[in-house]
Amino acid sequence: MRKITFDLETKNFFQDVGSNDPVDLDISVVCIHDSETDQYSSYFEKDFNKLWPIFEQADILITWNGDHFDIPLLNKYYPGDLSKIKSLDLMREVQKVLGRRLKLDSVGEATLGRNKTGHGSDAVTWWQNGDLDNLVSYCIEDVRLTKDLFDYAMTNNILKFKELGALKDIKLNTSNWEVPESSAMTFTLPF
Repeated sequence: MRKITFDLETKNFFQDVGSNDPVDLDISVVCIHDSETDQYSSYFEKDFNKLWPIFEQADILITWNGDHFDIPLLNKYYPGDLSKIKSLDLMREVQKVLGRRLKLDSVGEATLGRNKTGHGSDAVTWWQNGDLDNLVSYCIEDVRLTKDLFDYAMTNNILKFKELGALKDIKLNTSNWEVPESSAMTFTLPF
């Protein structure tokens, strides 16, 4: 099963575009981990034509808050419909169990003992200042954290969080996470 774990960063904030809709933002970079190559890579808008075939060959897209944020925003740039590819939004899986959303940073710290390396606001600043190295590094580390949380959940059927100082388990049903769905994605593949 080819798994693409990804995250993206934006060029702007919601207040800059006067909207709460992620689709109104602009993407600065998309970073991925491809299970087929076990490599991390980054794509700026000029490189999206190289990203689309990777997504189209994926069996599953793995994200943190991707169903609400990353996929709809990236779909604005894609010639087809990325929502046709099976998606696993780890934040949504946690929310199904707890009834509330948790931040990637807090689940990463509780589960893996690792935090994010920055904040989304840092990414916008790095973009605006032309600091693409820090931007890409930050985004790739978010992808690495998301991938490692997925792997941990697949092995242990739990993720962890802290509540009132106590470490608690989030019991997850991972049995269908790696079951492929059939969908033909051929919007950018040559024939």
